[in-house]
Amino acid sequence: MAGFENAIYQWHQGERRLAAVPPERAPTLERVTTALVAELRRRLGGRFSSGELVELYCSGTTWCLQVAMASAPEDPWAWEANTVVDAAFGRYLREASDYAGGRRAVVE
Repeated sequence: MAGFENAIYQWHQGERRLAAVPPERAPTLERVTTALVAELRRRLGGRFSSGELVELYCSGTTWCLQVAMASAPEDPWAWEANTVVDAAFGRYLREASDYAGGRRAVVE
């Protein structure tokens, strides 16, 4: 549970940072975040649990840099993991089979 809580906190912080970016940087950061969400979907598929997403995050996100670089090759400021990577994981978490209303649903 601690890994889940820590990951959720980081992802929410990433979403907050993304929401607070200067308007002129928002389109580029959104493009990178959207590309990362698409890659998460490709890696985890349509049905996944929040635990699987946390496991992927904890196993390393170095692959995210490649996605970010490909999405915004001329804008290295848009590769900042604590914004785009964390925001992408936070967005994709909402699609987890066991995530409901901002918390993990209890599965019996």
